[in-house]
Amino acid sequence: MLKQIICAIMAAGALTASPQPDTRPVVGVAQFTCQENSPYTGLVTEKVAEMLTNTRRFRVVDRTSDDKIRAELELQKSEAFMDSKNLVEQDIAVAAEKMITGHIVKIPVYAIKNSDGSRRGYKASVGFEMKLVDVATGLSSEATSFQGKASKECLSPEAAVTMAMDDIKDEIGAWFKINFPVTAKVTRIIDNKTLLVNAGTSQDIKPGDTFTIDAVETIDGMPYHREIGTGKVNKVAGPGFSECTVSKKTMSDISSAFDNATEILCTFKNR
Repeated sequence: MLKQIICAIMAAGALTASPQPDTRPVVGVAQFTCQENSPYTGLVTEKVAEMLTNTRRFRVVDRTSDDKIRAELELQKSEAFMDSKNLVEQDIAVAAEKMITGHIVKIPVYAIKNSDGSRRGYKASVGFEMKLVDVATGLSSEATSFQGKASKECLSPEAAVTMAMDDIKDEIGAWFKINFPVTAKVTRIIDNKTLLVNAGTSQDIKPGDTFTIDAVETIDGMPYHREIGTGKVNKVAGPGFSECTVSKKTMSDISSAFDNATEILCTFKNR
């Protein structure tokens, strides 16, 4: 009987255990602006947000109704962000750390007609610029231009615009990697040349990937980064960890920082 009671208590504990916090960066996508009055502006914005979500590296929040960074700054001053409980419970109130903004330069949609004048289908192309804005500072990256080729013939204008966006998804993915480098923490020193970092297949880390290593201290309430070396992934140990090799000098600096409880961050290149 006692054994059954213990099992019941353990089962109840498992059911009520708090989920692990989602520590992924929070990125907002603002409604793109358009040089012309196109009904497909929202579709382009949605496709960018979808591509960002599909990387599974971010918590993507909907900011399509706020096309200015000022709106995001004001939003984060609201009571929803002052109350940590609300912050957890109301996904819509998650504060974006970075914002993606865009401006569509052109988005022509052509109707393809049969010889008798009836409409057979549609083709489309799209050209736009994107910027990344740091919400805390208001500073933005240089605008990057994207130009999709004309789509194949599609049954609807929406399908044609979607195909035109899919044509440049690799370029957009490369932009994500440049502007959102993967960062990971050194969680353990395995031996005198090997360390363990908390990034793996979930972050698309692969053997041979290289990264820079910073010791991060908090000085006057602000993080101070000091680069102490570079490293290379030797083995990816599942979704959340990788074993990496570093030089003896770098390992000596890491060990010293570890002993002083200093955070060690690794920034992967082009990931």
